[in-house]
Amino acid sequence: MNVIHVKYAVEVAEAGSINKASESLLIAAPNLSRCIKELEADLGVVIFDRSSRGMRLTPEGEQFIRYAKNILKQIDEIENLYKNSSRQKQKFSISVPRASYIGDAFARFSTLLDKGPAELIYKETNSMRAIKNILEADYKLGIIRYASTYDRQFKHMLDEKGLSYEVVAEFQYLLVMHKDSPLASRKTIYYKDLEPLIEIAHGDPYVPSIPLSSVRKAELPEEVDRRICLFERGSQFDILCENKETYMWVSPLPEKLLKRYDLVQKKCPENKKRYKDVLIHRKDYRLSDLDKQFITEVCNSKRDCFRNAG
Repeated sequence: MNVIHVKYAVEVAEAGSINKASESLLIAAPNLSRCIKELEADLGVVIFDRSSRGMRLTPEGEQFIRYAKNILKQIDEIENLYKNSSRQKQKFSISVPRASYIGDAFARFSTLLDKGPAELIYKETNSMRAIKNILEADYKLGIIRYASTYDRQFKHMLDEKGLSYEVVAEFQYLLVMHKDSPLASRKTIYYKDLEPLIEIAHGDPYVPSIPLSSVRKAELPEEVDRRICLFERGSQFDILCENKETYMWVSPLPEKLLKRYDLVQKKCPENKKRYKDVLIHRKDYRLSDLDKQFITEVCNSKRDCFRNAG
């Protein structure tokens, strides 16, 4: 049974004549008549009674047309479903460190989408998970963060896994705290000034080929007596707002975020450690236009945040 012929039969039934239906379908009346006869032959039923007054449905024809309309409706729904879902759907996926300047960039980036279908995936996580998401979970991009002293270990691992990498930002951590913190009014803050306070830290550091215990000692020093470990970014701002005795080491924050949460960021001259945020993707992956737009927004946000941080 030819689906096109089924559509023709429904049109003839609604028009009531071959000639009227042929005008609507833009095909010659003899050809349309032949298609209807072929359909009837395939089914083994007479769908129409033909007379000088036009085409009338037989009882079998009425039953057939009811089924045919339902079938054609379902075909239209299937076509619409898959044509719409495959119609230039904007797709974007990335894993990133818990960095507010990158979150700010993603928020800006989300406003640039076309009005058509879109699927964006943005996951904040540690470097190990960001790498695994590209290798195992079909994420297209990642940004990983690590101390510059571990540059060799990370580059070696990325080369082994067939990943391209490019530095997005290099920086020293700043201290962030509530504007009513005991240290907020100080121009210069030293490590000893932090001892009475509570550090907020992300508790899942990672460096390839180095034991986790060694990485934790470097990234989460044991001499800090009071620490809260978090694994997502949202709660850190809640705690910083609520508990004026907390602080956190962060990459430079957007000015609007500081104002929103009544925070200040400070330099600590004793902290010489540098970090890198590095964009990664498979070597055989070609950046999409969306990817390039996002990277542009990251660079813009980094420029604004790092400039304001001095």
